[in-house]
Amino acid sequence: MTESDGWFVGVDFDDDDRLAEQIRTGRSDVSDTNDHDWPSLAVESGVASDEEEYYERLREVTLTATRAAVRERALADDRQIVHAVRAMDDAERVANELAERVSEWAGSRFEDAGAGVRYARSLAEKEPNEHGASATTSVDEQLVSFGARVRDLDDESTSLRRYLERTVPEVAPNLAMLAGPVLAARLIALAGGLETLAKKPSGTVQVLGAEDALFAHLRGRATAPKHGVIYVHEYVSGTAREHRGSAARALAGKLSIAARVDHYSGDRRPELQTALDERIDRIRSRRED
Repeated sequence: MTESDGWFVGVDFDDDDRLAEQIRTGRSDVSDTNDHDWPSLAVESGVASDEEEYYERLREVTLTATRAAVRERALADDRQIVHAVRAMDDAERVANELAERVSEWAGSRFEDAGAGVRYARSLAEKEPNEHGASATTSVDEQLVSFGARVRDLDDESTSLRRYLERTVPEVAPNLAMLAGPVLAARLIALAGGLETLAKKPSGTVQVLGAEDALFAHLRGRATAPKHGVIYVHEYVSGTAREHRGSAARALAGKLSIAARVDHYSGDRRPELQTALDERIDRIRSRRED
């Protein structure tokens, strides 16, 4: 655009997607748009018949661009990762909760009742009268069916995990390399997306997932958390307790860099892994000093 152009010059009002793209990427060389009477310019250029129509056009364009941005964001690959990891965690959590109910119920029916998802799976694969009950009843059949639901949820959780293991390295190759696909997916989900994660300082990345502990600390009720979900990474959990804070900081620092590289360029950088390995080795060697 030139100084005499408004946002509306060259805009295709009949193509919503192109309209949104033009509005999002368009620019004006005018340093202060208040110096220009955009409604009058719109009338002069034939975009609107009067000021009222100009503002109606502006409203329509703003809503169209916003809807397109929301739609694009919802379909983004990192958003699909967020949905998948949350679904996986929900399926796993519910399967474990229902498995407890299966075990409790089975204990009142079968002599060989066990516990956990593994038992629910084994229960689902057998006929009711194989469990030592005095007789096959509709109650036993219902219990076996209940066990099958637990098995199905467990299978779904496994399927979602495999999806993440395939997908996350494509969307965030460096983050997946350093954290592993599932932990990388959890960090993306906790941050609200890859772009948001890329913009967070390493100190925030370090305590993602420990929000409750952090808020308790801010209220003076607890010490500051040293790590959030990154604790499950072997470089943190596998380091001596007195050095876990240092290991968590080192890991978070490299994860933060990895997220930025993944979001802004997408090229894989093995040197990040090498630098992290060397840093963790130095931290762990302190035990021998």
